Amino acid sequence: MAAIPCDMKILDRLVAVNLSVTIWTARRKLTAADFGGAELPPEELASWGSKKICDPEALRIFNTLKSRAVAHLDKIGVRFLGGWAIPEHLAQDAHYHLHSLKGKFQNAKDAFLDSYDQAVKDWVDRHPGWENLIATSTVGADYVRSRLSFDWQFYKVAAPEPGDVMADSLTGEVSTLGLTLFEEIAKEARLAWNKVYSGKTELSHKALSPLKTMHRKLVGLSFVEPRAAPAADLIEEAMRGVPKRGLISGPPLVMLQGLVSMLRDPRLLVEHGQKVIEGHSPHEVIYGLNRIADETIELEPADSNHSPEPPAVKPIVDSLGLW
Repeated sequence: MAAIPCDMKILDRLVAVNLSVTIWTARRKLTAADFGGAELPPEELASWGSKKICDPEALRIFNTLKSRAVAHLDKIGVRFLGGWAIPEHLAQDAHYHLHSLKGKFQNAKDAFLDSYDQAVKDWVDRHPGWENLIATSTVGADYVRSRLSFDWQFYKVAAPEPGDVMADSLTGEVSTLGLTLFEEIAKEARLAWNKVYSGKTELSHKALSPLKTMHRKLVGLSFVEPRAAPAADLIEEAMRGVPKRGLISGPPLVMLQGLVSMLRDPRLLVEHGQKVIEGHSPHEVIYGLNRIADETIELEPADSNHSPEPPAVKPIVDSLGLW
């Protein structure tokens, strides 16, 4: 895929976000002493594993909250400089969302620390005969407190002056934002295909949820890449053609499956956007997906690690690069 020439002015409309979440793993490194002086190979030959000094299940909530923060930023932003670039007008909402998650993280942290000593004792009791292995590596609650944190930073990135040593690297990062956006949309479409659309003959309206998320992301970041808005238009046109009530089946379902299949490939997504820019309408393309031949050919998956591809379709109208 070819990148659109970089316009550093888009930085004026973006806010960079860095998510800083640390989570204690409840693990300590195994040492030779843990094996009672038994002869073991040197570390240059074999590395030690780790031992758990507390039930990892008690820490699951912290990973869950971190995952929710990442998922929210993925929905509204695009990966950038080790974090995310989000539209400036969404920064306040992102702050409120992260602030809410931080409050839940802090509550979970307080609850965990209040019961930490008992949790360690319960873990020891669950593993009779290994008390010394655990006891020699336990840490205090203050140490654990310092290893559990949830925070974030918002910052603006300014375009460097011409000739600045930072100019080339930053220009490279900005110039690939559009392609990164399409790759992230394709990733979400592949997940939607595998979880929701593949092999289905009818769907509820909940199936539209991932499409709505992709649409919002493309609209919010349309200033990053001119071909993003036409892609959003295609999704909007498809959802407009779905009955407002009842199960989705027949031609509307085939249309959605064709749309999601197309969205899975960032190259086709770019090609479609370019075609719309050149004058083809989203209506023409989306209903071209719905007018297929009576006979379809089932394709075998390329390998066992991937879901089967959707049926090959014979277009009735100009494919616009979709077939």
